[in-house]
Amino acid sequence: MKKYDVVVAGGGLSGVAAAVSAAKQGAKVLIVEQYGFLGGMACSALVNPFMSYRINTARWEEKKSAAMVNSGIFEDILKGLKQKNGLHKDERIFNEEILKIVLDDLVTENGIDVLFHSFLYQAEQKDGTITSVSVVNKQGIQKLTADYFIDATGDADLSAMCGCECRVGREEDGLCSPMTLCFNIINVDYDKVDPKEIQQKYKEAQKNGKIKNPREDVLRFRHMADGVMHLNSNRVLGITPMDAEGFSKAEIEGRKQMYELFCFLKENCKGFENIELLMSGAQIGVRESRRIVGEYTLTADDVLQAAKFDDSIARGNYPIDIHNPSGTGTYMKDVPFGDYYTIPYRCLQPVGMKNLLTAGRPISSTHEAHASHRVMNICACVGHGAGAAAGLAVRNQCSFGEVDIKELHRVLDQQGGLY
Repeated sequence: MKKYDVVVAGGGLSGVAAAVSAAKQGAKVLIVEQYGFLGGMACSALVNPFMSYRINTARWEEKKSAAMVNSGIFEDILKGLKQKNGLHKDERIFNEEILKIVLDDLVTENGIDVLFHSFLYQAEQKDGTITSVSVVNKQGIQKLTADYFIDATGDADLSAMCGCECRVGREEDGLCSPMTLCFNIINVDYDKVDPKEIQQKYKEAQKNGKIKNPREDVLRFRHMADGVMHLNSNRVLGITPMDAEGFSKAEIEGRKQMYELFCFLKENCKGFENIELLMSGAQIGVRESRRIVGEYTLTADDVLQAAKFDDSIARGNYPIDIHNPSGTGTYMKDVPFGDYYTIPYRCLQPVGMKNLLTAGRPISSTHEAHASHRVMNICACVGHGAGAAAGLAVRNQCSFGEVDIKELHRVLDQQGGLY
């Protein structure tokens, strides 16, 4: 295959945003993706909706006009969804099939090559410089060469292959936030649905041993389609996607919990009498796995004190939202009202690496801070920052550590990114 300026491992929102930002600066870019479509957790795991990407405001009617916290290429994605009628009137729920097409359009319009159905196999690096990565696909093993690499795998797979130091889960025991298999049901009679009844009967069934799912309530959302309900409400504990055997068992357990909840709703709750299972994610949704050790580690105090960094590349204002790694309960702690924190470029730089950036979920942070910046809209903006840096590194033929922050901010300004 031809040599690229930048190879992006992973085609989720973070990887797409990184690729687009670099390509807009003239870089030759390739995205390597394990599925046959782009979109990451949004499309493979049916994670929906986007969490709030605007500043917190007290008045509901002001929410849709409040200032953006996450913008740039993420906003381009929103605009593409709107143009194709793939975004709900609440501007957060989206049609995942339309999202796939919007992302296809983005990479095509920017001259980005995509290699689908390809898994990372190994990386070759010397003294902190990656010389090539190899992938496995239907052609066998393919070696890919580039001057710069971005790890947008969601699990820091490329970073780990390069020997970068990583942390997993919470500090005291290494347990990660649980995985969830999202799924959709159809034929919901929304006029009859009583949210209080659902929660009350669910807790009773759980108390009586009829519900094994450790989640404390039923988390549900509207869908773009009439009569369809989206559920993000099961909880598989004690497994990470780095454990292949455990990950396989998690998929089976997720489907078991999905069916348990489906039967509970159909048999016990008004408005669900005629429901049918429509679909589940192609894979279970992963909240947390590896996190790199970077030049800076974002902390809970940074998030909760709305810290602002000189080398910021993205903003966030989603709460610290920790799904209990060892059982029931969810811990929530808000960012200061009407404010946001920023994510420093140093969090994307694995210690000791010269031509590798890590983007999306696995950036350098604590377990608590990760529970805030892990959501898709923030991940997209982190990817945007990584791609902006990659484009500059290509242009200036410098290491990622030598990228000038003022130049980086100028690129983000030109591309509508907020930092």
